[in-house]
Amino acid sequence: MNLPTKDLSFPPEVMAALGSYVYRLLDPRNGETFYIGKGKGNRVFTHIGGEAVAETDDLDARLDRIREIRNSGFTVQHVIHRHGLDDATAFEVEGALMDAYSGISNIAGGHGNRDRGVAHARQIIERYCAEDAIIEHKAIEINVALTADYRALYSATRFAWRLDKRRAEQAEIALAVTQGLIIGVFQIEKWLPATEENFPEFGEAAERPGRFGFVGVPAKGDLAAFYLRKKVPPKQRGAANPIRYHNI
Repeated sequence: MNLPTKDLSFPPEVMAALGSYVYRLLDPRNGETFYIGKGKGNRVFTHIGGEAVAETDDLDARLDRIREIRNSGFTVQHVIHRHGLDDATAFEVEGALMDAYSGISNIAGGHGNRDRGVAHARQIIERYCAEDAIIEHKAIEINVALTADYRALYSATRFAWRLDKRRAEQAEIALAVTQGLIIGVFQIEKWLPATEENFPEFGEAAERPGRFGFVGVPAKGDLAAFYLRKKVPPKQRGAANPIRYHNI
């Protein structure tokens, strides 16, 4: 049975056999995996339907990639990576694949990736031996990707987020966190809508309706030392939001 991609769906008996599964979306132009997800039933095919075509969020890299593929005359390729899983195992497989495939467009990290994702052995030692942070300031905690460049870390921390601006404006400092460890501390001066006018250094990519970024400076001296390389309190299991507020 050779169905066009737009008509792909699993018959009921196939869905029953699959159970929970983990899938990858591939770009047929270069064979690159650009999205990893988990689901049941026909979840793997929903990305090429109305959800992907509707102009609901031009900022979503996954939808942008799908539009590029469609506009080039190709169709998204679907790979079921593992199936017949219980939900807990599916979450773990999804998270491991997100670690393994670079350049994917998933906005949220995989289940457990922020706390148990890929890391160097030295980072593992530091993470579990680190002192617990006592957060005394009004702070916004922002989970960011690992980076060795402090200037890049500032950009990754401050821009651009969907958040409650009213709450964010109460924060005195921003804590850049990766895998539960504070790797950057910034004093916040002001929050601004994500536009090219407000953030010219990002060029056209700064135009992100509904998102905000902050202007600030790296914390120094005692303030930086009070937080850097310490562990933040653990999040509730399953929490995926990269933003968390403290004392606000």
